[in-house]
Amino acid sequence: MWAVFIACAALVYYLCLPASGARADGILALVLAWGVRLGVYITRRNWGHGEDRRYQQIRARNQPNFAIKSLYLIFGLQTTLAWIVSAPVLVGLAGTRPLGMFDAVGLTLTVFGIAFEAVGDAQMASFRAKSTNAGEVMDRGLWRYTRHPNYFGEACVWWGLWLTALGGAGRDGVWSVISPLLMTILLLKVSGVSLLEKHLAEHRPAYRDYIARTRAFVPGPPKRRAPPSQ
Repeated sequence: MWAVFIACAALVYYLCLPASGARADGILALVLAWGVRLGVYITRRNWGHGEDRRYQQIRARNQPNFAIKSLYLIFGLQTTLAWIVSAPVLVGLAGTRPLGMFDAVGLTLTVFGIAFEAVGDAQMASFRAKSTNAGEVMDRGLWRYTRHPNYFGEACVWWGLWLTALGGAGRDGVWSVISPLLMTILLLKVSGVSLLEKHLAEHRPAYRDYIARTRAFVPGPPKRRAPPSQ
């Protein structure tokens, strides 16, 4: 539902604000494409697999009466975060400045981010679909250069949309940087890299070797391993 929250917010902003031309159309198209792609992928990936392990842990930590607590711990929190994250979408759609360099760079970075995370997700899905890869660590394709191409692509999407917001609103849109900053922190320190890798490193020794040779977030050449001492 995370993708649905933000895509719906973008649609509401677009319908309620005066039409502002190509920038607004481009932002809406990209956000809807991002939302549909991400929502369909996560739904297909998780269908039939039960509740996410991270939510199981939250449920266990907040008993009794989790049903009531979930209204603010899960649903209220995520809708509030989605509202904050959508800030550059609102600013960009409301922008009236002529198209310029910030728009070109921002929209390009957004398209790159959507494509990068889509390719990474597709490569992982293909890897998991082969029974011969059961128990193995995915270190091919984009995953050879970053341990989390999906998270890196996601961050690029929101930094790109923020740059586009600056293109439309100039300095008045700087405050919406809260969106990419928040997303980057969430991806690196909260629900993304940190939480996922803690579990994988504890239960899969091969993943620790993958960590040692592969960059965590920003893609780059694999790290060289020091030869074993004699």
